[in-house]
Amino acid sequence: GKVSEELLSQHYQELRRKPFYPSLLHYMTSGPIVVMVWEGHNVVRTSRIMVGDTNPAEAQAGTVRGDFSIHISRNVVHASDSVEGAQREIQLWFHRKELMDWDCYDHNSTYQL
Repeated sequence: GKVSEELLSQHYQELRRKPFYPSLLHYMTSGPIVVMVWEGHNVVRTSRIMVGDTNPAEAQAGTVRGDFSIHISRNVVHASDSVEGAQREIQLWFHRKELMDWDCYDHNSTYQL
């Protein structure tokens, strides 16, 4: 769905004083977005590798930004930069009842490293 400027303002609070902030808000509210929570072993590090470098010109082929982004001002994906950042962002975007707790059938064999 579409996102409000108020929510984006909270999400991107550290960017509010940047000159590109108004165009970021305009871009992010111009169409629908999809928000997800991922979990897993080293999920923050792994997701950031899959997403690719912030600048799509430097992002590896096969990453989301390397394959689908055209310019740094048109970010096609966001990935939290830390577990703490992810926890803050999850609380911002989701109500607890919207998150699903479940046990993957192969959790023990996958995470007992």
